[in-house]
Amino acid sequence: MMSRRTLLKALGVAGGAVAAGALSGCAGPTGGPPPGSVTLGLNRSLVSLDNKLNQFDAAVTVQRAVRQGLTRIGPDLAPIPVLADRFELTAPTQWTVRLREDVRYSDGTPLEIADIETALAMYQQVSGSYLAAFFPEWPAVVPIDERTFTLETNRPLPVLDYLMANVLITPAAANVPEELQSGVGSGPYTVTASNRGTGDYTLRRNENYWADRPRVDQVQVRFMPEESNRVVALRSGEIDIIDTISPDSAEQLRGLADIQIDHVKGTRLNQLFYNFRKPEDHPLSRASVRQALSFAVDGRRLAEDILAGSVEAARGPVAETLNGSVVCGEYTYDPRRAKQMLEAEGIADGDLNLTLIWETGEFASDTTVMEAVVQMLGDVGVSVRLRQFEPGGDISEWRQGRGGDWDILGNGYASPVGAALPILQGMYGGTPERERTRDTYHGYVNPEVVALLDEAYAEVDPDRRQVITAELQQVVWDSWPSMWAFVPNSVLAYRTRISDVGLEPTNSYELARIGLEA
Repeated sequence: MMSRRTLLKALGVAGGAVAAGALSGCAGPTGGPPPGSVTLGLNRSLVSLDNKLNQFDAAVTVQRAVRQGLTRIGPDLAPIPVLADRFELTAPTQWTVRLREDVRYSDGTPLEIADIETALAMYQQVSGSYLAAFFPEWPAVVPIDERTFTLETNRPLPVLDYLMANVLITPAAANVPEELQSGVGSGPYTVTASNRGTGDYTLRRNENYWADRPRVDQVQVRFMPEESNRVVALRSGEIDIIDTISPDSAEQLRGLADIQIDHVKGTRLNQLFYNFRKPEDHPLSRASVRQALSFAVDGRRLAEDILAGSVEAARGPVAETLNGSVVCGEYTYDPRRAKQMLEAEGIADGDLNLTLIWETGEFASDTTVMEAVVQMLGDVGVSVRLRQFEPGGDISEWRQGRGGDWDILGNGYASPVGAALPILQGMYGGTPERERTRDTYHGYVNPEVVALLDEAYAEVDPDRRQVITAELQQVVWDSWPSMWAFVPNSVLAYRTRISDVGLEPTNSYELARIGLEA
């Protein structure tokens, strides 16, 4: 196998030199966590302890330590009960739910059905919600008794138990249609200090927690954007756990006596997604052109040489780990065919000039991957201009087409609901009405896909629903929405003084379960 350094040299890119420079400039240790405390070093800033607008992988672990849902997605990617002890489909358009007895928030107030109704209303009222796109319809809450209620929909919603795992519950009086920065939750920890600007939070054990007592007294959360800094801090004992690390960093940590590295197959899809807001006469509006560009990308070299085998090329529009996913095809590297297809579309060398945008840290080794793609497309006569955004920058405006024009977006799509159908709804369920408010996934609007989504959601029989879901995935795959896509393993590195971490495919774990070795 060609080494990453050899590949970079061959491609004439400088990502490795940049990484080495950053590492040499790292600060040294500043002291370990206090007794009874665990410190997490996150790669993305935790802007909120709520998730109405965003849901980054690493944030889920912390948010669910403070606020909980009726269900959660378990290690096998199926929903398991949390605040509900019954969540049952009792009619095609009705789920019956019973709240667990004696659940109380951290301030001692009881969990009530009104809190569920208010939470659903608040999630609907935020603008630009990531999670709202998964709901084809919001359910109505109908109380039966003090603990039992039904969730009613106009059309069948057979994956509602998956979807409700991401609706975090807050006392009705304290809930508002925005991401909550502090407040009362039912989780194993409470927030005692927070700084949204720096991304630093302090959590203390919730002494009123309704389930088993958490084993760690205090959790410190720190935002550390530079991966090299997080690796050095972990090695020195300054922090205890880091996630979303590159193969290079994992190699640095592998074999150290006091460091453990866990890997599991992930659910996140990383991709080079096309801009579907192009005018009809633009080359990227043709599926044949999008397919041709895919033939120019050597996915094997990206996966094996740059990403060191830590990822698998996608074989469908969603991760194969999700319940209900199917294999639709494979990305093939064939630059000769790419040139032939482009020429057949009337595109000669130098005719196509693309802009590729992404946010730093979107996935491991992102800059190196982008630079390699520039080289590969250049080999078939397509030039690419890279535009990299720093975290917290204005890439969101660009993605909505309000900041500037672009052609390809390098990003990742988390799959926190564990099943293929809601993810397909979130990514590909765009309609002309939603596009008018720029709430589609980068302009993807396909009437055939929307019709199949409607048919799948309306189908009560699970076997028939899966047949429709499989057909739906094939239609999406054949539309070539991505130039290339891959599913990274979830990777977590932590000091061996931490026990019972239990990394899950959603790149999360339960803070309440971890312990400290004596």
